[in-house]
Amino acid sequence: MVRDIVKDVPPVDQIHELRSRLLEWFRNSARDYPWRRTNDPFRVLIAEIMLRRTKADQVVPVFSKLFDRYPDIGSIAEAEDEELEKILYPLGLKWRSPAFKLVAKEIKEKYDSQVPMNREELTKLSGVGEYVAGAVLSIAFGKPEWIVDSNIVRLFQRYFGMVTSKEGRRDKHVIETVKTYVKGVDPRSANLALVDFSALICTPRAPLHNMCSVKTVCSYWRDLKNNRKPPTVN
Repeated sequence: MVRDIVKDVPPVDQIHELRSRLLEWFRNSARDYPWRRTNDPFRVLIAEIMLRRTKADQVVPVFSKLFDRYPDIGSIAEAEDEELEKILYPLGLKWRSPAFKLVAKEIKEKYDSQVPMNREELTKLSGVGEYVAGAVLSIAFGKPEWIVDSNIVRLFQRYFGMVTSKEGRRDKHVIETVKTYVKGVDPRSANLALVDFSALICTPRAPLHNMCSVKTVCSYWRDLKNNRKPPTVN
């Protein structure tokens, strides 16, 4: 693997190597959450909105309580504001309560209660950006659609030696790398592997090298092993 700083999209074989290794790791290390046990696109959509700036373990009881009380799009669209706010209160960020009701209404009224199956229409929904749209398409529909967040950018910075801007998730070469990464068999698991590995192993301050299954082909690890100071990651 080339150790030079990557200022553009890495070679396809290197991206596929990362994909293969992460999928192998994921088979035994995947996190188990209720929104991963369903193919219901609306539940996946709501979970992904909940997960913004919130730890997954905090989301679990709120997600379960919400759908126990309001099992479908129509019931959330017609929910009483006060009761919805009580259920969602543990997540903080008051904007989320009306956002859930609004997105449910939009799907009910504009799409006959069917979650859109393409990125363009999904990103027109309230509270749905590129990440949430990609997550719904890959997790619920099994489509080879890309996702990228700050954790994934950090993994790419370390693994490939990739240079990014401070808003790396918006960088064209980062997005193109993720698009190449997700192509292939089982894009759902490929994306979830990327999410879990970047959150659990390639952590911000102290990556868990003793548990890392990709370190032998990782630019960051090679620098450490050869007593070179790795580039600073955002």
